[in-house]
Amino acid sequence: MKFSESWLREWVNPSISRDALSHQITMAGLEVDGVDPVAADFSGVIIGEVVECGQHPDADKLRVTKINVGGDELIDIVCGAPNCRLGLKVAVAMVGAVLPGDFKIKKAKLRGQPSMGMLCSYGELGIDIESDGIIELPADAPLGVNVREFLQLDDAIIDVDLTANRADCLGMAGLAREVGVLNRQAVTEPTWQAVGATIDAPYSINVVSPDLCPRYLGRVVKNINVKAATPLWMQEKLRRSGIRSIDPIVDITNYVLIEFGQPMHAFDLNTLNGGITVRLADGVEKLTLLDGNEITIPNDTLVIADDKQAVALAGVFGGESTGVNENTQDILLECAFFAPLAIMGKSRRLGLHTDASHRFERGVDPELQHKVMDRATRLVLDICGGEAGQVIEAVSAEHLPKAATITLRRNKLDKTLGHHIPDSDVVEILERLGFNVKAANDSWQVTTATYRFDMAIEEDLIEEVARIYGYNNIPNTAPQAALTMPDHKEADISLKRVRSVFVARGFQEAVTYSFVDPKMQNIVHPGEEAMILPNPISIEMSAMRLSMFTGLLTAVGYNQSRQQNRVRLFETGLRFVPDAQADSGVRQQAMLGAVISGVQNEEHWSMESKTVDFFDLKGDLEAILGLTVAASEFSFKGATHPALHPGQCAEILRNNRVIGYIGAIHPSLEKPFGLNGKTIVFELELDALLHARLPLAQAVSKFPANRRDIALVVDEAVSATDVMNLIRKVGENQLVGLNLFDVYQGKGVEPGKKSLAIALTLQDTTRTLEEKDITETMDSVLSALKTEFNASLRD
Repeated sequence: MKFSESWLREWVNPSISRDALSHQITMAGLEVDGVDPVAADFSGVIIGEVVECGQHPDADKLRVTKINVGGDELIDIVCGAPNCRLGLKVAVAMVGAVLPGDFKIKKAKLRGQPSMGMLCSYGELGIDIESDGIIELPADAPLGVNVREFLQLDDAIIDVDLTANRADCLGMAGLAREVGVLNRQAVTEPTWQAVGATIDAPYSINVVSPDLCPRYLGRVVKNINVKAATPLWMQEKLRRSGIRSIDPIVDITNYVLIEFGQPMHAFDLNTLNGGITVRLADGVEKLTLLDGNEITIPNDTLVIADDKQAVALAGVFGGESTGVNENTQDILLECAFFAPLAIMGKSRRLGLHTDASHRFERGVDPELQHKVMDRATRLVLDICGGEAGQVIEAVSAEHLPKAATITLRRNKLDKTLGHHIPDSDVVEILERLGFNVKAANDSWQVTTATYRFDMAIEEDLIEEVARIYGYNNIPNTAPQAALTMPDHKEADISLKRVRSVFVARGFQEAVTYSFVDPKMQNIVHPGEEAMILPNPISIEMSAMRLSMFTGLLTAVGYNQSRQQNRVRLFETGLRFVPDAQADSGVRQQAMLGAVISGVQNEEHWSMESKTVDFFDLKGDLEAILGLTVAASEFSFKGATHPALHPGQCAEILRNNRVIGYIGAIHPSLEKPFGLNGKTIVFELELDALLHARLPLAQAVSKFPANRRDIALVVDEAVSATDVMNLIRKVGENQLVGLNLFDVYQGKGVEPGKKSLAIALTLQDTTRTLEEKDITETMDSVLSALKTEFNASLRD
């Protein structure tokens, strides 16, 4: 918001400099973005009057004038401005004057006529006002007075950047109140003679949506002169607030907007059809705005309508057909309180961000409307004349915002600020802010003001006390904190290590929503109950995920549709399984999931291009399981899962407890998820992974090792893992190495059988194993395999 320093000092005038005032406002949380002069530097320009104005004998566009500047002699000046005329009060740059740009005025002759100065326009004095000629000063402007002094041009425009919660400072009254509080000075508001009704001018006002418009005031003013000139003092105050002067009625509504922060609007009374109705639009009606643009009003937008049509967007923009123009004689002034939610977002959707909507969507004082209506009426009568009717009000008291009552505790104030502010200062600060304060036991009951929408909780009051007291007045005391070593078990594996292994193996971490499409999830987990959100973001995100599969498969399909032919993703997160035994009715379980699709390796001339298979992801998973230094505790067992391909699905077990699944995606899921080609996925419980076996140092045997290879023939249904586990059990301590290096089916092996080629490494830490020791161990192993699996040695 821009405002004039001199205007502010009319309300409250602290004995501090301009720079100190700007710094003070900034430190109070109302950041000053800039301080600019209202006019450029110039000197030697005084007020004069045109007492003679005649045509130049040798130039059609020039006039020869005589100017009275209050001295003994008249001054001859040649002027080319079209608005130069007899009796006009003007700004005269005398000989020797210096204008902006170091332009010096000298004696001159223009087409043979002497010119002893220059009549100035706003632009020539560095004042940002559009004009077609020289400055036209008021008829009562005193001759010979310096123009800088008369127009108060040694003033500055201060631009304050307000946060959304400080709508109370979007008017001179609020800014003055803030400066008054900071300097402990009383604020002097402007006074005027209250306007009583001089004519009987009733008008029908009906508010259909009182929750959106709790208060609406209207007042008829008749027989005004809209062609009257806006006073120069008002034009200047508006200009210095960044608002261009238009006509006296519009200028007055803009003036009270800047003065009190309350938007107003004036209708041409004779263009309205019947009474005023405040209602929601029907979604199809159109409105031509004051700027000439036609819009279709959305059905959730509040409008001001007469008996025939909508005539304005409530709190945003007026309509062209009912706007004040040069032929207007009677007006209807409106002043209303609109709920912030009724205006918020509506103007931006239509591309109409106005000064009015900026204030209404942040909140205006709901108790201000009568005061502002009287102020605007007085200005209209003083400037444009006319006769005022009575004020008509439609109000719904139950929907008007109420001032909040908050308890401020002394111990909470001291604890939060880390500093003790005397009770008298606390009370004075709050009362100067316009709050009502009642002392209690080590606390205060504070009733806030209606213009402070941002006051809701105790912390808001604490912030206000600290802000006004001055953050720089609070001692800078460093907090004391004790360091506590984290309670971390050496056997715990950090999630960071798991992520690092995945990244090292070419994976990228994915973060998908915990909310999934219930239809897609039902494909992955048919028949399983899921937690459905009562108020979802959308129907496609209305169910809590039962596994990581849904999100990861959706991510794969998304990437493949964007020409990513090699996808390797992993994710950690929670799954949400309905469980009556859980406290909240749902079991939240941390999971780790990963998925691969496409080719095994990036394209390279030295490697054959192969599609990923089950064992590629199983190898990545085993690298992760290797972090536990307990690979023997993990095993894989063939299983079935509704989302995974039969025959290419396995359970992941730790100490014979199922902790997850790995497998190829079932072909029936490829089309719904938009998958292209084979996709392998796994998921396991994260807690079951993040606990490692602590390594124990063991002496390396200094005795030689012996290797024995056997080829066992077993039934095709026998698991190689079961065979290996039995060999480890029988081999006991002498067996230090075991490796399955071949599986064969075909010629030489009976149908329904398979051959497992296994290498056994035998070694002792205390002695060299003799042949009979090795033979005994091998015989025990073969005997156990014969008994357990009917295994025989292959010929």
